[in-house]
Amino acid sequence: MRATAVRRTALVAAAASMTLLATACSGSDSDAKGDGGTSGGKDDTASKPAAVKALTSAELEKASLEQGDVTGHKVSKTGPEDIAQPGDVTVDKKECEPIGFAFYGVKRGTPAGNAGRKVVQEPKKDESADPEDLLAGMLDMTSSLVTLASYEGDGAAKSIAELRDSAAKCTGGFTLSMKGSKQKVTKLTEEKVTGGEEALAWRVQMGEGDEVAPFKLVSLRQGGTVATFFSFNLGKTGADADFEQPTAVIDAQVKKLGG
Repeated sequence: MRATAVRRTALVAAAASMTLLATACSGSDSDAKGDGGTSGGKDDTASKPAAVKALTSAELEKASLEQGDVTGHKVSKTGPEDIAQPGDVTVDKKECEPIGFAFYGVKRGTPAGNAGRKVVQEPKKDESADPEDLLAGMLDMTSSLVTLASYEGDGAAKSIAELRDSAAKCTGGFTLSMKGSKQKVTKLTEEKVTGGEEALAWRVQMGEGDEVAPFKLVSLRQGGTVATFFSFNLGKTGADADFEQPTAVIDAQVKKLGG
């Protein structure tokens, strides 16, 4: 892998999530069934759940991923520095706020409980590989910010519907600022995803010119809880680059939520 490609990937990833980048580089552990995002082929009315009791933050902590739940991944709790507050993130288009907020775990609506995890894929190691391939293998790992939010009644279904509507209006891109650091989202492409009672997914292209990289956003509902996964891969850069959704992480989290 060329040094310029590595540098560009790191720059884009850092702009999107400084904390996750640091975790991925160090490897530290310190710290819907959908059809193109259409809620499993069900219409919005059919997909709305009956009134449910929201889980508390303490209950969500018990339902969150822990070390050992996902083979080949390191799991750690998020801290105050990992989850952005509403005032930390601004979006140039009001209609794009829900999707932009989802990248950083910003609270949307009035959740009764919240929890978060950082999940980092362990790097691939092949001692017999040449230095360039060895470096590429070490960078080819996916890191995810996983956030859980629980809502009373139909709040979770409304949160998913809001996110779907926001993404549909913002496929052409928008600009967001995280504590003053601007990042350009140039394209949103809907993807298929399974898990939970409703699930949405997108490939998110960030950056401009030579400094472009893909990210993945998945949000799903299980009962009254919304689980959101924002992921990037340090080894992937460029407008044509892509990587797989963190399905093992998603499946493990849905299982712990009772799905």
